[in-house]
Amino acid sequence: MKKPKKKVIVVMPAYNAEKTLERTLNDIPKELVDEIILTDDCSQDNTVEVGKRLGLHVLVHEKNLGYGANQKTCYTEALKREADIIVMIHPDHQYDPKEIPQLITPLLNEECDAVFGSRMLGGRPLEGGMPKWKYLANIFLTAIENAVFYMYLTEYHSGLRAYSRRYLQTVNFQVNSDDFVFDSEIIAQGVIHKMRIKEIPIQTRYFEEASQIGLWKSIIYGISILMTLLKFKLYIKGIKKFKMFN
Repeated sequence: MKKPKKKVIVVMPAYNAEKTLERTLNDIPKELVDEIILTDDCSQDNTVEVGKRLGLHVLVHEKNLGYGANQKTCYTEALKREADIIVMIHPDHQYDPKEIPQLITPLLNEECDAVFGSRMLGGRPLEGGMPKWKYLANIFLTAIENAVFYMYLTEYHSGLRAYSRRYLQTVNFQVNSDDFVFDSEIIAQGVIHKMRIKEIPIQTRYFEEASQIGLWKSIIYGISILMTLLKFKLYIKGIKKFKMFN
């Protein structure tokens, strides 16, 4: 794949990624990427030092603000640095950066406004080590989200995504949650604004050093998604206005 004419920036929302950051970076196809931004959410390890040693553009939160807040910083900086395509990948090496060429191709061809990597489309997510309860919860929530949004995606909860500049400038992502439900809110906003979303198949790795949220936080995350869907429906039907959808 030739060097894209559009500016591609990779953003990595990081928290305690010292042990996996370099592995993730080594798998990024540098010939396709103009810049890499690492935002550290007040890690308790040496993530910042490793990122600087590896020559990344490093931003630091002085206190832990949350996964959604981390993405807000990442996207704001990428837009400020004139990115045309913004690729978000976790630096814990759970998602494979070698998928970036497939991820950005539909955006380069202007076929859509966002591309998500899907573990479900990739097939056999359980063989990659995905816990069965997460697999079942993923399927359940995805089915509800498809029914509410009147669209079909095989997964709404991927940590490997690419957005066009147009997408991130159109939706008001700054008012979204600072927590994990940010990922669902930004999709709901995209649906409101008629953004076109595509998927590519991916596979993931689950191992000790890869970041995962536990059962209790997952339950809260699931409830938060359902609340987002309720807000979406109320807004669509004109019953109540929400700032995030304006």
